[in-house]
Amino acid sequence: MIIVTSLPAVAEDLFTPSDKSTSIQVELFEFESPDQQQRAIALAKTLRCPQCQNQNLIESNSPIAKDLRLVVFNMVKAGKSNHEITQYMTKRFGEFVLYKPAMSVSNLLLWLLPSLLFLLFIYLSVKSVRKRS
Repeated sequence: MIIVTSLPAVAEDLFTPSDKSTSIQVELFEFESPDQQQRAIALAKTLRCPQCQNQNLIESNSPIAKDLRLVVFNMVKAGKSNHEITQYMTKRFGEFVLYKPAMSVSNLLLWLLPSLLFLLFIYLSVKSVRKRS
């Protein structure tokens, strides 16, 4: 619940009460078309549950995942684009909520470090073998 209490005053826009009715709303949510439903589910699968961390919003059964799933479903039904919904979630939870964060200067080192370490290992190994022979 730390996440809920640390959110700005617009929390009532983001969360619905986590009770039995939320579960029923999520399970019985009615979309206007099957395409809209598929889009909402596909989008929710790309968003990470803030509580579970290794599950997406569809897989997770945590109360916050159900709340966020309902938010995503409502935004899709309201005609919001995937980009708008992703921005909305990223603004509130940071890039952590994305399974595939965007390439940026802040995370460039995380993307390049494994490759650089591998190249360094190969260089040192070759250098060591040449010294022995």
